[in-house]
Amino acid sequence: MKFLQDFFDKLKPFVEKGGKYEKYHTLYEGHRTIVFAPDLTTGKKGSQVKDAVDLKRMMFTVIIAMIPCLLFGMWNVGHQHFLATGADAELIDKILIGALKVVPIIIVSYAVGLGVEFVFCVIRQHPVSEGFLVTGLLIPLVMPATIPLWQVALATVFAVVIGKEAFGGTGMNILNVALVARAFLYFAYPTAISGEVWTYLGDAAPVAAYSGATPLAIAASTVGNPGATPVVDLLNDSWSAGIYDFWNMFLGIMPGSIGETSTLMCLIGAAILVLTGVGSWKIIVAVFAGAYSMGLIFNLVGLNEFMLMPAQYHWVIGGLAFGAVFMATDPVTASQTETGKWIYGFLIGLLTVLIRVFNPAYPEGIMLAILLMNVFAPLIDYYVVQANKKRRLQRATV
Repeated sequence: MKFLQDFFDKLKPFVEKGGKYEKYHTLYEGHRTIVFAPDLTTGKKGSQVKDAVDLKRMMFTVIIAMIPCLLFGMWNVGHQHFLATGADAELIDKILIGALKVVPIIIVSYAVGLGVEFVFCVIRQHPVSEGFLVTGLLIPLVMPATIPLWQVALATVFAVVIGKEAFGGTGMNILNVALVARAFLYFAYPTAISGEVWTYLGDAAPVAAYSGATPLAIAASTVGNPGATPVVDLLNDSWSAGIYDFWNMFLGIMPGSIGETSTLMCLIGAAILVLTGVGSWKIIVAVFAGAYSMGLIFNLVGLNEFMLMPAQYHWVIGGLAFGAVFMATDPVTASQTETGKWIYGFLIGLLTVLIRVFNPAYPEGIMLAILLMNVFAPLIDYYVVQANKKRRLQRATV
């Protein structure tokens, strides 16, 4: 590491106050503190509040938690490719095909997003934030492997500028930045982010019958059809044998966004976040509980086969697990009070199922549910705090 230290030491005079490149000091300090401690630290004497985990280390923990979804997503992209083209392939071949499609999306996301962040840091003369370390990986994971790179770049610029910098930068945004990118693509280029576009084929032609709707689209097709076959039967008899079996969907071996298909990988990521104290287990549990509760209520109403679908299927289809673990727990946009986290997460799960069943145009509801609850999170916290104050005042008067 000494060569890195020497490198930064040589640059330091140029970016310090009065140096030739003084205005780039924030970029210099932002990169240097990735490896080395800041120049200004707490003293050895006196009362100090210290923690070995700063914001940058916390962000790296989230990235580590996303690695299972990323690696599985790369393999799954390759697996679906060879499944669709009917070719036999080894594990390494599937990973290489997946990496060929996924790595460029990651590079574009980070290059464009960090470029925009650096421009704002220089203009506003504020330190480089660490927020995009996580957002830069979240954006590729919620995209299909077939997404054009220029659309990834455009969505990233929109998300960083409109979703974050317009509100003042990291820590000031009210909406999850990665979901803003996905929402932008959904409304601006719907054909690239929805429909039967999830499998990368390359120059190869798909085998006969390898084409079909997503699990949510299959379930949504039963709405308004009184004589429809039960959703579970439709899923079990879908266009590829066993691909939408419950446990296969739990494992995530099916077409979908790069990092969203596997509930198992999301739960591994959740364990990392919870054990390290970075993610809120209350929000994660509440999202799953809200979705399950709404599913049970719909089972009782039973107006169509989608409502009659077993509630636990809502856990493994679509991006609910990924959204619950990595999006809903965003510490900036989620509720901050402990009671508020339960309410916030529960309503996300509940709204997700509501949107899925009542919105045939967009059967995946987790994105809209989280963005909606991002807006209401401060209001939830407000009423939780007010209720606590009222309860304590009543105790005081007694």
